[in-house]
Amino acid sequence: MNDVRYTRDHGWVCIDDDGIATIGITDYAQEQLGDIVYVQMPEIGRDLVQSEECILIESVKTTGEVKSPIGGRVIEVNELLAEQPEKVNESALDDGWLVRLEPADEEELEDLMDADDYEDYVSGLG
Repeated sequence: MNDVRYTRDHGWVCIDDDGIATIGITDYAQEQLGDIVYVQMPEIGRDLVQSEECILIESVKTTGEVKSPIGGRVIEVNELLAEQPEKVNESALDDGWLVRLEPADEEELEDLMDADDYEDYVSGLG
């Protein structure tokens, strides 16, 4: 994966070579949630703003909202998760991605942490 950026809410975003942003939750987040049993995605075409709650995740332990790390228009959702929500647990940074966006403002990435900063942040939560 290219340069992945992280939020304090344990979300991630990666911009591919075509300028499309893929977002998801981190391994830390999926571990805290426990076994994920349902994921409700936003509608394709919906415009999101940075930090907007846009994805509902239900697990055996709790229900939580995922905030969009950056603003943009939803162009794709991970349809695999409708039938196999556990993919988020198994592969949060790969097959368990949630949504793809056309970014509204890539400068919003500057507000996010790189991998080293995120690792330091998580280790401080211990």
